[in-house]
Amino acid sequence: MHYSYERLTPRNPSDLSELLRVFGDAFDDVDTYGAAVPSSSYLTTFLGRPQNIVLVAKSGEAVVGGLVAYVLEKFERERSEVYIYDLAVAEPHRRRGIARNLIEQLKPISRALGAWVIYVQADYGDAPAIALYTSMGTREDVMHYDIPV
Repeated sequence: MHYSYERLTPRNPSDLSELLRVFGDAFDDVDTYGAAVPSSSYLTTFLGRPQNIVLVAKSGEAVVGGLVAYVLEKFERERSEVYIYDLAVAEPHRRRGIARNLIEQLKPISRALGAWVIYVQADYGDAPAIALYTSMGTREDVMHYDIPV
Protein backbone atom coordinates (compact mmCIF):
# COMPACT_ATOMS: atom_id res chain seq x y z
CA MET A 1 0.00 0.00 0.00
CA HIS A 2 1.28 3.49 -0.82
CA TYR A 3 1.16 6.29 1.72
CA SER A 4 1.75 9.98 1.22
CA TYR A 5 2.90 12.41 3.89
CA GLU A 6 2.23 16.10 4.23
CA ARG A 7 2.44 18.99 6.64
CA LEU A 8 -0.98 20.50 7.15
CA THR A 9 -1.49 24.18 6.43
CA PRO A 10 -4.42 26.51 7.09
CA ARG A 11 -5.87 25.27 3.78
CA ASN A 12 -6.66 21.82 5.18
CA PRO A 13 -8.31 22.02 8.62
CA SER A 14 -10.61 19.12 7.73
CA ASP A 15 -7.57 16.81 7.64
CA LEU A 16 -6.76 17.87 11.20
CA SER A 17 -10.35 17.01 12.18
CA GLU A 18 -9.79 13.57 10.64
CA LEU A 19 -6.53 13.21 12.58
CA LEU A 20 -8.43 13.89 15.80
CA ARG A 21 -10.63 10.88 14.96
CA VAL A 22 -7.53 8.73 14.38
CA PHE A 23 -6.07 9.87 17.72
CA GLY A 24 -9.33 9.19 19.58
CA ASP A 25 -9.54 5.65 18.22
CA ALA A 26 -5.82 4.87 18.62
CA PHE A 27 -5.61 6.15 22.18
CA ASP A 28 -9.02 4.69 23.13
CA ASP A 29 -10.02 8.20 24.17
CA VAL A 30 -12.75 9.24 21.76
CA ASP A 31 -14.22 11.64 24.32
CA THR A 32 -11.05 13.78 24.59
CA TYR A 33 -10.45 13.89 20.85
CA GLY A 34 -14.01 13.88 19.55
CA ALA A 35 -16.49 15.30 22.07
CA ALA A 36 -15.71 18.96 21.35
CA VAL A 37 -13.88 19.12 18.02
CA PRO A 38 -12.69 22.70 17.48
CA SER A 39 -14.26 24.80 14.76
CA SER A 40 -12.74 25.01 11.30
CA SER A 41 -11.78 28.61 12.10
CA TYR A 42 -9.89 27.56 15.24
CA LEU A 43 -8.09 24.75 13.41
CA THR A 44 -7.19 27.11 10.54
CA THR A 45 -5.62 29.56 13.01
CA PHE A 46 -3.83 26.70 14.82
CA LEU A 47 -2.36 25.42 11.55
CA GLY A 48 -1.23 28.92 10.62
CA ARG A 49 1.12 29.22 13.59
CA PRO A 50 4.65 28.18 12.57
CA GLN A 51 5.38 26.68 16.00
CA ASN A 52 2.57 24.14 15.52
CA ILE A 53 3.54 21.25 13.27
CA VAL A 54 0.92 18.78 12.11
CA LEU A 55 1.97 15.97 9.78
CA VAL A 56 -0.41 13.40 8.36
CA ALA A 57 -0.06 10.11 6.54
CA LYS A 58 -2.69 9.41 3.92
CA SER A 59 -3.86 6.41 2.00
CA GLY A 60 -5.46 8.06 -1.00
CA GLU A 61 -7.42 10.95 0.51
CA ALA A 62 -7.98 9.26 3.89
CA VAL A 63 -5.92 10.34 6.92
CA VAL A 64 -4.56 7.13 8.46
CA GLY A 65 -2.01 8.55 10.88
CA GLY A 66 -0.22 11.65 11.97
CA LEU A 67 1.61 13.61 14.56
CA VAL A 68 1.26 16.95 16.28
CA ALA A 69 4.46 18.62 17.45
CA TYR A 70 5.34 21.97 19.00
CA VAL A 71 8.44 24.10 18.60
CA LEU A 72 9.79 25.25 21.96
CA GLU A 73 12.20 28.15 21.79
CA LYS A 74 14.99 27.90 24.34
CA PHE A 75 16.43 30.75 26.36
CA GLU A 76 19.80 29.31 27.40
CA ARG A 77 20.97 29.03 23.78
CA GLU A 78 19.78 30.30 20.43
CA ARG A 79 18.05 27.11 19.46
CA SER A 80 14.76 25.27 19.74
CA GLU A 81 13.48 21.82 20.57
CA VAL A 82 10.54 20.08 18.93
CA TYR A 83 8.18 18.11 21.15
CA ILE A 84 6.00 15.40 19.62
CA TYR A 85 2.81 15.75 21.62
CA ASP A 86 0.71 13.08 19.87
CA LEU A 87 1.56 10.44 17.28
CA ALA A 88 -0.74 7.62 16.17
CA VAL A 89 -1.57 5.38 13.25
CA ALA A 90 -4.98 3.81 12.60
CA GLU A 91 -5.07 0.11 13.53
CA PRO A 92 -5.33 -1.35 10.00
CA HIS A 93 -2.26 0.63 8.88
CA ARG A 94 0.12 -0.15 11.75
CA ARG A 95 3.45 -2.00 11.41
CA ARG A 96 4.07 -0.49 7.96
CA GLY A 97 6.62 2.17 8.90
CA ILE A 98 4.17 5.07 8.99
CA ALA A 99 5.12 6.34 12.47
CA ARG A 100 8.83 6.14 11.62
CA ASN A 101 8.23 7.96 8.32
CA LEU A 102 6.27 10.70 10.09
CA ILE A 103 9.22 11.28 12.43
CA GLU A 104 11.62 11.24 9.48
CA GLN A 105 9.42 13.87 7.78
CA LEU A 106 9.60 15.95 10.96
CA LYS A 107 13.41 16.06 11.02
CA PRO A 108 14.04 18.50 8.12
CA ILE A 109 11.16 20.71 9.27
CA SER A 110 12.70 20.81 12.75
CA ARG A 111 16.16 21.64 11.37
CA ALA A 112 14.72 24.45 9.26
CA LEU A 113 13.07 25.89 12.38
CA GLY A 114 16.39 25.91 14.28
CA ALA A 115 15.73 22.86 16.44
CA TRP A 116 18.62 20.78 17.71
CA VAL A 117 16.51 17.83 18.95
CA ILE A 118 13.08 16.24 18.69
CA TYR A 119 11.75 14.68 21.88
CA VAL A 120 8.77 12.52 22.74
CA GLN A 121 7.35 10.69 25.74
CA ALA A 122 6.03 7.12 25.85
CA ASP A 123 3.85 5.56 28.50
CA TYR A 124 5.03 2.56 30.47
CA GLY A 125 3.51 -0.52 28.90
CA ASP A 126 3.27 0.98 25.39
CA ALA A 127 5.72 -1.53 23.93
CA PRO A 128 5.32 -0.53 20.25
CA ALA A 129 6.00 3.15 20.99
CA ILE A 130 8.92 2.31 23.28
CA ALA A 131 10.45 0.04 20.63
CA LEU A 132 10.06 2.69 17.91
CA TYR A 133 11.53 5.53 19.95
CA THR A 134 14.35 3.34 21.29
CA SER A 135 15.33 2.49 17.71
CA MET A 136 15.43 6.17 16.77
CA GLY A 137 16.98 7.91 19.76
CA THR A 138 18.39 7.90 23.26
CA ARG A 139 16.14 7.17 26.22
CA GLU A 140 16.12 9.42 29.26
CA ASP A 141 14.27 8.45 32.42
CA VAL A 142 12.35 11.44 33.70
CA MET A 143 9.34 12.04 35.87
CA HIS A 144 6.36 13.83 34.35
CA TYR A 145 3.85 15.75 36.44
CA ASP A 146 0.55 17.34 35.41
CA ILE A 147 -0.13 20.45 37.45
CA PRO A 148 -3.71 21.72 37.29
CA VAL A 149 -4.30 25.36 36.48
